[in-house]
Amino acid sequence: MTLDLGTSDAKGADLTSTTTDECYGTSRGSSLESKEAAEEFEPKKVWLIALATWLVQFCTYGYVSAFGVYQDYYTRDYLSASTPSDISWIGSVQLFLQYALGIVVGRIYDLGWFHHLIGVGTVLQTVSLFMLSLTRRQRYPEIFLAQAIGMGLGQAMLFLPSITVVSHHFRRRRVVATGVAVSGASVGGVIWPILLNQSSQALGFPNAIRITAALIGAFLLVANLLYFIACSRPTSISSSTSFQSSRPDFRAIFTDVAYLVSIAAAFCINLGLFFPFFYLQSYALSVGIKSSLAFYLLAILNGGSAFGRIIPNILAGKFGVYNTLLPSLYISSALVFAIFGIKNFAGLTIFAILYGFWSGAYVSLIPSLLCQLSPHPKELG
Repeated sequence: MTLDLGTSDAKGADLTSTTTDECYGTSRGSSLESKEAAEEFEPKKVWLIALATWLVQFCTYGYVSAFGVYQDYYTRDYLSASTPSDISWIGSVQLFLQYALGIVVGRIYDLGWFHHLIGVGTVLQTVSLFMLSLTRRQRYPEIFLAQAIGMGLGQAMLFLPSITVVSHHFRRRRVVATGVAVSGASVGGVIWPILLNQSSQALGFPNAIRITAALIGAFLLVANLLYFIACSRPTSISSSTSFQSSRPDFRAIFTDVAYLVSIAAAFCINLGLFFPFFYLQSYALSVGIKSSLAFYLLAILNGGSAFGRIIPNILAGKFGVYNTLLPSLYISSALVFAIFGIKNFAGLTIFAILYGFWSGAYVSLIPSLLCQLSPHPKELG
């Protein structure tokens, strides 16, 4: 099962679309591949969708990438009575929910509830972050509920739909567009750690969280507005014809060997991918590196990831997604083992740049890979 990624019949079109519902996985009355549908949608609008997704990734995956700051602060101060392993469960469950709920969220997306997912996710993400700032010191359950559960649920509603809607629209430059859109997560991973570290030292940790919560709420509001400008709303989500036309063939999906192997591989990769993102700052402090330097390692790591989410995607357009993805995984896995032999700031800086680049390639390429395995846009979610 493969998806034809050839050029569109419509001159200058970079996307696939329906005539009445451009932002949803459903097809309502017209072929997604038709020349007329492609020409009716303004090509410039599709880049507003990419920009909105960039903002969503900046506020979700980008913020999770800063969990190393929380891990370090919780271990040293805020949750000092808890073990580092217990603390890491907060970030782990947050990430788990972001991905594990993809089956449910993807189905809701396929039914046409894209704007609803983004709206509810925005509220959950913002409110949960404000609630985190109100939690009390050494109260692990309060922090776990706000950060792991609340933010995890919000990010689940934001993360997958924002990526899928880009894949749904772009045709000729899908891989590159996805890479550019998800690079927002890397930029967020650079800015959020620095902002959290600096503002917590100057204003206190609760106020630092409130600042980031306000910024995230504002950015996600802008993203919602951009999606509404660029995407039409469904005419009838609940109609039986719409439901039937949007129903994916689950039997075919779960008997597709290539798809199942890819999902299993992604599951295994994600088990170890985030180890440096959680522990790099704490590890640097444990080997004697000054805090003024260690605080920037996480930002450097995510800075390398920004390039890793764009450059390999450009190469994938020439050499293929699989052929670009596999080398990045081999190098990333080797670097994880190499970190334990590094004891100085220069070495950790080089590690952060390299690991950020190659792990970033995986994050941006895996959505394009899975989309290529979807025989019809109604199954993208």
